[in-house]
Amino acid sequence: MTHGFDLNDRLQQRDAQDLRRHLEVAESVSARTRFADDPKGGAPVFSDEMAVFASNNYLGLADDGRVQRAAELGARTIGTGAGASRLVTGDTRVHRALERDLAACKGTERALVFSSGYAANIGTIDALGPDVVFSDELNHASIIDGCRVGASETVVYDHCDPEDLRAKMAARADEAAAGEDEQWLVVTDSVFSMDGDVAPLAAICDVVEEYGAWLMVDEAHATGLFGDTGGGIVQREGLSDRVDVQLGTLSKALASQGGYIAGDEVLIEYLLNAARSFVFSTGLSPPNAAAAREALRIARETDRATDLWDTIETLRDGLETMGYEVLGETQILPVVVGDRGDALELADRLRDHGVVAPAIRPPTVPEGTSRIRVAPMATHTADDIAQCLDAFRTAGAEVGVL
Repeated sequence: MTHGFDLNDRLQQRDAQDLRRHLEVAESVSARTRFADDPKGGAPVFSDEMAVFASNNYLGLADDGRVQRAAELGARTIGTGAGASRLVTGDTRVHRALERDLAACKGTERALVFSSGYAANIGTIDALGPDVVFSDELNHASIIDGCRVGASETVVYDHCDPEDLRAKMAARADEAAAGEDEQWLVVTDSVFSMDGDVAPLAAICDVVEEYGAWLMVDEAHATGLFGDTGGGIVQREGLSDRVDVQLGTLSKALASQGGYIAGDEVLIEYLLNAARSFVFSTGLSPPNAAAAREALRIARETDRATDLWDTIETLRDGLETMGYEVLGETQILPVVVGDRGDALELADRLRDHGVVAPAIRPPTVPEGTSRIRVAPMATHTADDIAQCLDAFRTAGAEVGVL
């Protein structure tokens, strides 16, 4: 009898289901770069340069000189690492400056920076300890895991459907009527990463307020891109005073690393004492905090986002004119292929034509809706965009999906 783990068998199962993934080394984080297959213990051997339409670096700031200089200054003046949990000695002036700027753009009293958006989601839901979480069925994995860790019960409502949320809350209210009052938390992404659509936040606020619950909105794919202050969909819709917990990431449009929670004074004071992923983690590194702060300034004070939206419109129009179905209404352009095999082959053919855009297939998306997820950057040039569209036209014909 053995009590170990047969990982070879697990990997073979992933191979059989076309679910095995492999690491790939990128030479740089930019609109164009070279890639190398996983070198294991060796040195990478890079391919020809390709156009990258597969990054969450939406504003193209990860290799921006201003952001790089801010990171360097943070390292030189404070240190390369925080050195400890922020509750010990790892809380620095650059953390506080970033949090002030985040709170300003989110329209809240305070913000709290975590080591990642994942840590912020798990730590916050666990610290709140809700009796019930009502969660959109397409919420990010970090929200799902936060519910597993911190919620007594999770009720999933239909995607972006306030009426189904209302029905689920009404049913729960009937069940709980004879018992003690429960604490309810509704959690939704604002921009959904696989469909590129936007949650109907105002309608969700109406339902949440009807039942006296709390609302938590994850703005991971919206921070820096929406609203006059770059806060996100909550700010674009003028809902700052109706959302109890605003969450986001520093690793996408803000080109750094980390996550944050924004809310009122009491919420932040409670989380910095009770969120285990904050209390027991070394603070975000000063260079990352400084880089995120500068990226947020650029997002708020320049026209960088306008450049991105122009690129998005050109790509969407071009792809739809070819005959592709493109979902969503945001910077994420899911190009529906349908069949899993066709999507994987299309992604391979796109690479043959110098364009990196990943195939997304079940179980990440429903059966029959496999897709190519196109994520442009503000720094893509007209030539990059033309190359992308030409690649989709040629590769689509080769695979037989056009």
